[in-house]
Amino acid sequence: MKKEQTDNIENQDIEIRLLVEALFMKYGYDFRNYSRAHLKRRILNRFYQSGLKSVSEMIHVVLHDHSFVDKLLMDLSITVTEMFRDASFYKSVRESVIPVLRTYPFVKIWHAGCASGEEVYSMAIMIKEEGLLHKTQIYATDFNPQIIQLAKRARYPLNRIKEFTISYQKAGGKRSFSDYYHTDEESAQLIEPLRRNIVFATHNLVTDSVFAEVNLVVCRNVLIYFNRQLQDHVIGLFGDSLTGGGFLCLGSKENLQFSVQFPRFEPVVEQERIYIKKYDVPL
Repeated sequence: MKKEQTDNIENQDIEIRLLVEALFMKYGYDFRNYSRAHLKRRILNRFYQSGLKSVSEMIHVVLHDHSFVDKLLMDLSITVTEMFRDASFYKSVRESVIPVLRTYPFVKIWHAGCASGEEVYSMAIMIKEEGLLHKTQIYATDFNPQIIQLAKRARYPLNRIKEFTISYQKAGGKRSFSDYYHTDEESAQLIEPLRRNIVFATHNLVTDSVFAEVNLVVCRNVLIYFNRQLQDHVIGLFGDSLTGGGFLCLGSKENLQFSVQFPRFEPVVEQERIYIKKYDVPL
């Protein structure tokens, strides 16, 4: 690679770091410990769409144009999700987690990094089918208020319903998936009883403290976008939020084994990244 090309890449990396600092200093959104590759890819995607001449010029826009910041936050949000994503995970929750939750007088679940809500409503459907929804409170959080508003709507394109139905069936669904939504010409609206026990709220895993004391934390395919330091911090936050004997569910590519927080947990279904918090294990 020519020296000029190398210098351009180095300069661009510096500009991206300064842009991330500007987002934190101006708006309090802290992406400094996100995966560098993830940040660079998302920021450059916005840069190429913006028609600006440099990432440095983006910094100026970020500091003065809130509408541009909203677009950039959507770019940096983790929005890849679907209903009953990884069907085998939901089957494992039915078999290994639900029987324990059933013994509790009241169940509290925290779905962290809920994105547009598909996996939250998947959990609500499963909890309802297992007869626990009436005594369950689900807290669904994300750092991006725009995403939270989308999740609250519980409305999804009709062209996704077929794949959702297949995943629901593979996950061990006990009814017809069509029982859970009404349709119009363009979209499917999930029924109100599924939404009744869900509280949506903004919460930033990077900068905010413990959200609530809960029996189950679900945070799937979010930690992969963080560096090791931030992963340890967030897992510690989950550990502090869980009651003794509470469950932590991560994504298929995420693992507690290399975290400093690992001694606080033990695997329940290791292949599906389902863990249980041990009682009184100080770090």
